[in-house]
Amino acid sequence: MVEVILAVAVLAVFALMFGALLGFAAIKFKVEGNPLVDQLDAILPQTQCGQCGYPGCKPYAEAIANGEKINKCPPGGSAAVEKIADLMGVEPEPVAEHEASVPRVAFIVEQDCIGCTKCIQACPVDAIVGAGKLMHTVIANECTGCDLCVEPCPVDCIKMLPKAQTTQTWDWKLNQIPTVTLPNTQQVGN
Repeated sequence: MVEVILAVAVLAVFALMFGALLGFAAIKFKVEGNPLVDQLDAILPQTQCGQCGYPGCKPYAEAIANGEKINKCPPGGSAAVEKIADLMGVEPEPVAEHEASVPRVAFIVEQDCIGCTKCIQACPVDAIVGAGKLMHTVIANECTGCDLCVEPCPVDCIKMLPKAQTTQTWDWKLNQIPTVTLPNTQQVGN
């Protein structure tokens, strides 16, 4: 019995010593973050889709703070570019040409879906709902159009369609005819 109490006491002393050592190290070697990077990261949509050429939103925010172009985030779109430009004190630029010029949303052809859940696992914003061996569907308002769910689908039942234009999402451009998504997935407009 005495040996057990002694062993517990020794472990408690070691735990206190290592805890104190870790606390000291956390204070002594604390790395201060760049507040500009944190502000830029808060503006970005946090989809971690990689369409900007960086592995996530935080690395892209760091790159912007170091002089990278501010227009490489398609899910953020022109709204994010305008907020970043305002924060950085520069002129807003149009979203980069190599990105999709029309906002898109994933659409699952439900009769072809086998319920494998690979698209759910790939979606960085949880815009796809469903369960194993059951049909899946996309919550269009949550989908950022990052395209990450298309490749893992083994039956190719995910299509990227232009996002339906509403009075809230319409981006007014000269000489542009709006695209309307009909329930049977046909497109109307130019």
